[in-house]
Amino acid sequence: MTDDSPAQAGPQDHARRGPPPPPPSKRGFDWRAAAVPTAISAVSIAVVFGVLSWLVTSAEQWPRIRLQFFNIDAMIAAFPRVLQGFWVNMQVWLTVLACILVWALVLAIVRSLRAPWFAPFRLMVVIYIDLFRGVPVLLLVLLFGFGIPALNLPGLPSSGLFWGSVAMVLSYASYVAEIYRSGIDAVHEGQRAAAKSLGLSEWQTLRYAILPQALRNVVPALMNIVVALQKDVALLSVIGVRDAVREAQIYTASTFNYSSLIVAAGLFLLATVPMARLADYLTQRDRQRRLQVAG
Repeated sequence: MTDDSPAQAGPQDHARRGPPPPPPSKRGFDWRAAAVPTAISAVSIAVVFGVLSWLVTSAEQWPRIRLQFFNIDAMIAAFPRVLQGFWVNMQVWLTVLACILVWALVLAIVRSLRAPWFAPFRLMVVIYIDLFRGVPVLLLVLLFGFGIPALNLPGLPSSGLFWGSVAMVLSYASYVAEIYRSGIDAVHEGQRAAAKSLGLSEWQTLRYAILPQALRNVVPALMNIVVALQKDVALLSVIGVRDAVREAQIYTASTFNYSSLIVAAGLFLLATVPMARLADYLTQRDRQRRLQVAG
């Protein structure tokens, strides 16, 4: 029996086989294929926005609108006051956001407990979520911001800012709790079965096996809530909180010029646009991760 393994092949065998094929040549970067779509996109954007700008600036009332809404001098004069109010918005936003994330997680955990003796608490959470998701945030801010301070209850704060913030926490937590619950329900039942087989209690199963996976899955959806909350904090202006919108309205009432509102809108855009892009990035990364797992 002859051994034709490559390890014992002689020089004649190598000569008969010929030289090895050359490695594939590296394909150079096609600048034309990359530049043409970019150029077409740039031209189309310039054309569309150019036409829109021409339509707006050629309107008969444009000079009057520019004087009332885009007055540079008025913007400069209103900027310090509006910026000071915007700092109030950011402080309230961060405080309310932290409270929402914690309170909503408590609600989601209670609703996810499956033991029969937790049934009354699960029912209370369902009623809470249905109630606060069914009432508009603005109406809650008005009811809490004006109603509770008017009661003058001893031992409770009487600040409209405090109770307006509480209203936003209660409202947004009902939405975030459902996001948390969707992440919890998305975890495969095999995870629970494996945890129980190891002798873990229901609370330990949630803490060590379910919640870490659920929270990672709902991060993109939570980012959208964060963006929406940052804008809705401006609703507190209806109960007299001196935020960016309220300061802009005060300036408008004293000067009859609306440019301060544009300043407030610009500040909100500076805060929300980066967060929106971050939310898009996290959503795209989560989609790629899911595709890799599915593949």
